[in-house]
Amino acid sequence: MENTTLRSRFQWLPELQTSLVYRDISLKEIINDGLQPARLFEVAHQHWGADLAHEVKQMNFRFVALWVEDGEDSFTLTACLEKQADYILLRCFVPGEIAEAPSFTPYFPAADRMERHATDLFGIRFPDHPDPRRWTRHQAWSERQFPLRKNFPVSGTPLPLTPPDHNYPFIGAQGNGVYEIPVGPVHAGTIEPGHFRFLAVGETVLNLEEHLGYVHKGIEKIAEGRDPQGLARLAGRVSGDATVAHAWAACMAMENAAGITVPARAVFLRAIFAERERIANHLGDIGGICNDVGFAFANYQFSRLREIWQRDNYAWFGHRFLMDAVVPGGVAKNIDEKIVDAMRSALLRLRGELDELRPILENNGSLQDRLVTAGYLSQELAQAFACVGYMARASGVDYDVRRDAPYPPYDAFPTKAVCSADGDVAARLHVRYEDIYAALDLLERLLASLPRQREILAAWHVPPAGAEGIGILESWRGELLCHVRFGENNRIARYYPRDPSVLHWPSLEKLIHNNIVPDFPLCNKSVNASYSGQDL
Repeated sequence: MENTTLRSRFQWLPELQTSLVYRDISLKEIINDGLQPARLFEVAHQHWGADLAHEVKQMNFRFVALWVEDGEDSFTLTACLEKQADYILLRCFVPGEIAEAPSFTPYFPAADRMERHATDLFGIRFPDHPDPRRWTRHQAWSERQFPLRKNFPVSGTPLPLTPPDHNYPFIGAQGNGVYEIPVGPVHAGTIEPGHFRFLAVGETVLNLEEHLGYVHKGIEKIAEGRDPQGLARLAGRVSGDATVAHAWAACMAMENAAGITVPARAVFLRAIFAERERIANHLGDIGGICNDVGFAFANYQFSRLREIWQRDNYAWFGHRFLMDAVVPGGVAKNIDEKIVDAMRSALLRLRGELDELRPILENNGSLQDRLVTAGYLSQELAQAFACVGYMARASGVDYDVRRDAPYPPYDAFPTKAVCSADGDVAARLHVRYEDIYAALDLLERLLASLPRQREILAAWHVPPAGAEGIGILESWRGELLCHVRFGENNRIARYYPRDPSVLHWPSLEKLIHNNIVPDFPLCNKSVNASYSGQDL
């Protein structure tokens, strides 16, 4: 029987008229700490592609993520989509002897690299995928080796020296005045490796193509067999600048699978950590954007503010980036009234400095001349590539998980999500600035309402083998998803994190069109996608 409570939430269910068979996920398989159940639809293999993808596209679903699991004689293919702040999982089982499925990419461009990742590491093919080139594999494994299959050893079969991946078939162009500019994969400074291939006429960019995967770490493989504490530590290292968000999403997924209720004070502390992470990164990004146009004063000031903020993190919580602060069942760090008072004072000081710096940025003509109209991303492209967070909101796509699909404690604290329709670098800076103010407001409210109960860690209940959970939250870059499935004896059988960067890197290829080559660092910084979050 259809659950009437669920039907009342999923108003669009009557529209879904495909020939699929569905079932409810059950209480072990929910998202957002039980506030919003996700519906799981099991789909016949033959209906996965054109039938299903076309229909959900016509129904205006937004693509969120796609991942694969390896079974004994089949593959499990799961896609997550969202509509009206409701999430659904679409799942089909692909026989191992077939090992192929229709592609979602012709209907959802955001599925492109996730399907290529699945092809490289699982060997599952998508015959109608528009781009069959290798993505994650590079030259580390042969054509018949698939590192994420269960029978592939964790240590692999490494060569003494991995051959250079110099034959990647970048798109070329011919014509008078058209030339190629290779950038990377090794860059100046401390950023991670990634290859960018430009086609340009003069200084004008005609096309940009990325090749990433150079810092592939085998995250999904080395997660297998870990206990919940070990997975939380690993998740916090998927992308070091989003350690709180990734650890929280992984813990949320595991807690949902195990039926754990996190203590109220721990939930508030998680949000305090997440908002502090948000502010630190936005401060760094604003300074970095200004630095890329030669405005050194602003870079110094925002770098100084970030440094002070992260020193406070270390003094109060023991780590500048809040690494390992979120643990299964709660948090590892508590705060007392002395820290609460110190944090409130720090919030006031930062707000005062931001108020002073803001007119300096907004009234600087040479700065605004470089930012306004640079790196324009239309609302249509932002939606096509399923952008989230500041990338989406700066292009007029108004979505924030904290507000639209709220999870504790955000369900009790309405969140302001700043939106702009301008779509350029200036808009992405503006959205970040306003997001800092919104985070400061949230921190003040969280501190004022911090539950008095001192408990910060719930007892762990071992979930049954096969239990799975989803965690979805608003990281500082935007919506972040994590899927976890348990195996026997409290051990992880499958872990898949989808960082917002996976969706944002392709948008960089689009927003750079018709900009000048020297503005690429500026446009790139305004996106600030994580190499590490992309290169699992």
